[in-house]
Amino acid sequence: MTARVWERLAPWVALAGAAALALSASSAVGQDESSAVSQGRKMFTEQGCYGCHTVGKMGTPIAPDLSHVGTKYTEASLRAWLHEPQAQKPKAHMPKIEMTDKDARVLAAYLASLK
Repeated sequence: MTARVWERLAPWVALAGAAALALSASSAVGQDESSAVSQGRKMFTEQGCYGCHTVGKMGTPIAPDLSHVGTKYTEASLRAWLHEPQAQKPKAHMPKIEMTDKDARVLAAYLASLK
């Protein structure tokens, strides 16, 4: 390439590189989010949350149906609820469940995905 052609193409090449980097980063974030949702779904099942809650046709309708909980609450508010249900709603019947921050994060990600 001649120097003159390169001078004209350089801004476009830089822009294409930045776009590819941004696309790659957003794809990684999307994979992390979907991984958290998958882990949260698995945790919901393994920890027996369906013993009180329903999601779709799975579960026991003792506690609220969570099939569309993600349309009503944000992931952050669901995480706060999981950490301290009585702080969010003093008369809540849900017991405080000991879980790590990561467990609360992935379970909240799964619940927030239910729309």
